[in-house]
Amino acid sequence: MTKTHHLLILPGDGIGPEVMAQARRVIDWFAKNRGMSFELSEGLVGGAAIDAEGAAISPDTLARAAAADAVLFGSVGGPKWDQLGFDNRPEIAILELRKQLGLFANLRPATVLDPLVDASTLKPEVVRGLDIMIVRESTGGIYFGEPRGVETLPGGGKRGVNTEVYTTAEIERVARVGFELARKRKNHLCSVEKANVMESGLLWRQTVTALGAAEYPDVALSHMYADNCAMQLVRNPRQFDVIVTSNLFGDLLSDLASMLTGSLGMLPSATLGEIGADGRRPALYEPIHGSAPDIAGQGIANPLAQILSLAMLLRYSLNRDAEADMLEAACVAVLATGLRTADLAAPGQAKATTAQIGDAVLAALDRAHG
Repeated sequence: MTKTHHLLILPGDGIGPEVMAQARRVIDWFAKNRGMSFELSEGLVGGAAIDAEGAAISPDTLARAAAADAVLFGSVGGPKWDQLGFDNRPEIAILELRKQLGLFANLRPATVLDPLVDASTLKPEVVRGLDIMIVRESTGGIYFGEPRGVETLPGGGKRGVNTEVYTTAEIERVARVGFELARKRKNHLCSVEKANVMESGLLWRQTVTALGAAEYPDVALSHMYADNCAMQLVRNPRQFDVIVTSNLFGDLLSDLASMLTGSLGMLPSATLGEIGADGRRPALYEPIHGSAPDIAGQGIANPLAQILSLAMLLRYSLNRDAEADMLEAACVAVLATGLRTADLAAPGQAKATTAQIGDAVLAALDRAHG
């Protein structure tokens, strides 16, 4: 009997619903042509949920996310909700999902596809063939550490406080994800911190070193300070295979690495939790481009990052590597034809619509399927 995969779809705000519509077309294609069975449900998240339900994500949506095999997420936020303040912003939805589902490992690939090698601001010889996976710890560190807050000082001034905190267990579990990924790739893991000036960074380095020696002696492990890593990503990015790092440094380095590829509109991500006793692993998949409110509703957004996020879902949550490979190859095939949305188009080049890219991906899948 064919296993039914339960997916929760959260389109969100801005261009989220537009690009998600194309991903859903791809899900339908796999159901029809590859013998896969899906049960899809949809929910509100971000600004849309604030407007309709009073919060960026409701308890019901969180419960459905916890019960799903995976969550496919669009984007949240926009100027409409900027006045709500820090604690009520649409982005709270992502933080709540990470917290409630225990999504501690954020996977951010930075891959330069051959048809887009000229889209990068770096020289083609520097980025051609680039294939990096950044593993960012996503439920600890300075974004969650206590104490935190803004306090008023006796003289009337204020002081903002955030605390960088990591335990051995938190470091080990995200490092294991990095080591396991490296084993399936080029067998090289680079651990990034600031052990020279931060005690939390020193613990990070000591913990990753010990784990590597004890459990992954076959994986080549190196260490790098975060500031040097930023420089090296621009200087010689192809030296990296898998990078594992903290929440703060992962936030910065993954955005830097994303621009090596030429467009945020091309980059997917996955955030994974622990594998449970039942073999299920909570996971959320989303493009990194954000809600892009300036182009929302125009039908011109690039849907490929959302579609490639679905490819990651197929690979990491559903263990359908063949289908993931097929979908990634279809996206490359579309780009090879020269079809481009506005974020990738050269001056004077015709610009494809969101739906046209979706049509082209489905046509490439048809050709591959035969």
